Amino acid sequence: MSRPEFQLIDWIRGQVRDRAPVTLGIGDDAACLKPSSDRETLIAIDMLMEGVHFTFPLATPQLAGRKALAVNLSDIAAMAGRPTAAFVSVALPINRGMDFAKDVHAGLIQLADEYDVVVAGGDTNSWDGPLVISVTVVGEPIERSAVYRKGAKPGDWLFVTGGLGGSLSSGRHLTFPPRLREVEQLVSLVDLHAMLDISDGLAADMHHMLNASQVGALIEADQVPLTETAIREADFKTSLIHGLSDGEDFELLFAVSPDDGRLLLSDWRNETPVHKIGEISEALGARIRYSDGRIEPLPPLGWTHHLGVGKGLG
Repeated sequence: MSRPEFQLIDWIRGQVRDRAPVTLGIGDDAACLKPSSDRETLIAIDMLMEGVHFTFPLATPQLAGRKALAVNLSDIAAMAGRPTAAFVSVALPINRGMDFAKDVHAGLIQLADEYDVVVAGGDTNSWDGPLVISVTVVGEPIERSAVYRKGAKPGDWLFVTGGLGGSLSSGRHLTFPPRLREVEQLVSLVDLHAMLDISDGLAADMHHMLNASQVGALIEADQVPLTETAIREADFKTSLIHGLSDGEDFELLFAVSPDDGRLLLSDWRNETPVHKIGEISEALGARIRYSDGRIEPLPPLGWTHHLGVGKGLG
């Protein structure tokens, strides 16, 4: 009789189809990929843990699997890349059964198919613990080279896609669309000087870009796009602080020249809006200007990572 692990692998193999650049996917000792160009190879890896990155409920097994892939697709988008293959390793709770395991993979495979990504391999194990999912995504730059966090220049305009704040309380951290289609359009319109995705919060992640680029920034408080959830959740934090620090937004933050910024504001055609939120400065550090003219330092508000402690749900 086939072991449950092999039954699951056989089921997963039946749900996926190899296509370029994957010449051999699930079922052998290793996968085979044949790059179609001489461009750089992009690789993103994230491990998500039950109780840290998602909980049951709010999450379902399908949404947990979906998020595990989505965060990696967002990382590829942040490099102005196109994902091609994914490798999935899962530690399954031994007491939750085969249907649970299939549901986790089904949520992941559905998102992979939506973005034409091949699930090309991985590993499955079971244990007396919570669900743990590690996904590795391989891709390539849309153009000749990737876009890095470094590269922002004094005078550049700073933009973000979509809206910010309230992702955890609204459940959007489980359902967000990785901005792969948006970055395809961005690359076709403008020269991206620097870019990253917002996972820890706008203020925190912006500091990563500024530090890598050795520049500063001035943010306009009334230009930061807030979700309806962030606006409603003006509790012990203001709506603006929610937008600056909540994290798990997975929107894109990017820097372009003023000319390209004006082009985006006039020619952008996508249901996901882009918003100019400020400008890059030569003086180091981040500052924020309020509608009354006050300018204050903007610290790296957001999730803080410590050794031995992952990003939590608050």
